[in-house]
Formats: sequence, C-alpha cells, structure tokens
Amino acid sequence: MQLGHDQLLGAYRRMSTIRAFEERLHDEIKTGEIGGFTHLYSGQEAVAVGICDQLTVEDKIVSTHRGHGHCIAKGCDVKGMMLEIYGRAGGLCKGRGGSMHIADLDVGMLGANGIVGGGAPQAVGAALAAKMDGNGRVGIAFSGDGACNQGTTFEAMNLAVVTKAPAIFVFENNHYSEHTGVEYAVGTANDIASRAEAFGMKVWRANGCDFFDAYAQFRDLLEYVRAGNGPAAIELDTERFYGHFEGDPQRYRGPGELDRIREERDCLKAFRKVVTDAALLTDAEMDAVDKEVGILIDEAVAQARAGADPDPATVADDVYVEYY
Repeated sequence: MQLGHDQLLGAYRRMSTIRAFEERLHDEIKTGEIGGFTHLYSGQEAVAVGICDQLTVEDKIVSTHRGHGHCIAKGCDVKGMMLEIYGRAGGLCKGRGGSMHIADLDVGMLGANGIVGGGAPQAVGAALAAKMDGNGRVGIAFSGDGACNQGTTFEAMNLAVVTKAPAIFVFENNHYSEHTGVEYAVGTANDIASRAEAFGMKVWRANGCDFFDAYAQFRDLLEYVRAGNGPAAIELDTERFYGHFEGDPQRYRGPGELDRIREERDCLKAFRKVVTDAALLTDAEMDAVDKEVGILIDEAVAQARAGADPDPATVADDVYVEYY
C-alpha cells in the first residue's frame, strides 16, 4: 500500500482533529456546561480514519455512543458537532441530540446511537437500499465488543448474509464492554470476528492501533464487498484512553494499564514513527497540523459557549415525520 503525501497528511489531520476534539471535551466537561453523558473516542482514531478515508459520501455509516471519531472521520463539521454537544440551536441536530446522537445525512453519517447494538440493523437497511439502487455503495455498522453480544447484532448479521447485502460490520475491540473486560464478557474472548464468520461471512482482522494495517485490511474487505460478494466483518484490536463515560473512575483497570497503552499503543505516535522513518512526512509538517487543529478546536468551543439555546417554541419540531 502506498499513500501519497497529501493523503497521509490528510489522514494525520483527521486523527489529530479527533484526538484534540476529545481531549478538549475531557477538560470542558468539568466546567459543567455540557449536559448528558459523553463517551470519548481517544485512542481509537486509526480505526475511524483508516476506514472512513476509503468511503464516499454516498456510503452510509452508523455509529455508537462513542461516536465523535466516526463523525469527524466521515466529514461532519467540527464546529457543528461542538454546538450540538453543548446543546445549541446551531448544532448539527439543532441541539436536540447531544453527544450520543450526532447525525449528518449529507455526509452519509446516519447517526450515533445510544443503544448498544442498535446500529447494526440500521446499517443493514442502508446496505439493502444500496443493493436495490445498484450503486455499489455500502452500509457500515461500527460496534464495540459489547455490541457483539447483542441479539440485534446477531439478527442483522444473519439478515445481511441471507440477503447478500453489501453490509460491513466493524468491531472495535477496545477490551472493555462498559466496565467489564472482554475476557469475561465475550465467550470467544479476543476473537469476535469468528462470531461473524459463523454466520457465513468472510472476516478480516487488523491492529486498530496501526493506521496502516487498519487501512490495508479494510481496503481488501471493501473491494470484496463492493464486488458483490455480500457482507463482511472486520475486528480491530484497539484501546480507549478514557473510561466508558466521562466521570468513570476506571477502578477496573490494572495497575499502570493506562500509562502502558498511552505509551505503547498510541496510534498517533505509531503513525508519526512510520512516516518519519520512511521520510514520507516530517515532524514539522505534523506539528503545523496540530497547531491548526488546536486553533479550530478553540474556535469551536468559543462558538459553542456563545451559541443560542434552542427556542422552547420549537420543542415539537422534527418529532413526527411529515408526509406530503
């Protein structure tokens, strides 16, 4: 796999944006200005970008409660996202969704989802629509190791196989289903992909802390599905740098675990090492990107703080579908 200079710099920019967005939220939530639960994606950036960088606007994705990274990687407006998380009228969903329910249909982001395993059936629906349209597009469900235990996910995988839908099941195994370790909660432990395989679909496995492995494995999978071979799944071994939700004390973590994964399994550090060792990008170029991203996040937070709350008179808007 050979990505050009601009592609690599773009991938780094998107990963850096996700990291900066989440790290800033980690600080801003402490102010009490952001309502509701927030689940941060820091540590898993290589998965979202390695996958979404290969999609078109017409390809549809469905996210999870830990969805900010998928939104940014798929092209959602960062300032619109921040407004949404602050509950402002100018947010992508008019301030009605908040952190766990960001959506932007214009870029193929069908929505984050507060229901564990709730996205898989929606992604299969999008895949079936793509099959009927014959446009070669795909429907993708991002899921974690918790969602792999849900009946909705099982039923969606079976339906995708039966209908030969161009659906892709992405399992981000960050080793924890909320607060419970995967070794305890998942019967197949660190082999979630074998569950999808049992339904009759082809599976891939990748290191989710390595952008290049995630990109390469998903490239092969995407070619397979776009060629009309039906659904497929991929399991990516990754890490989350924060708790299940903001405020989680993480007492289930082992001694030194967080320090170890931040040092040894940081996908941004790994990316930098690969591209600088191969003289594909320079540290100066990536430092400049980080600085630009920092300015963007500062602007997004300032705009969100100053944003207007939704008008109470519009509380019933967008609740029901209107047919004409």
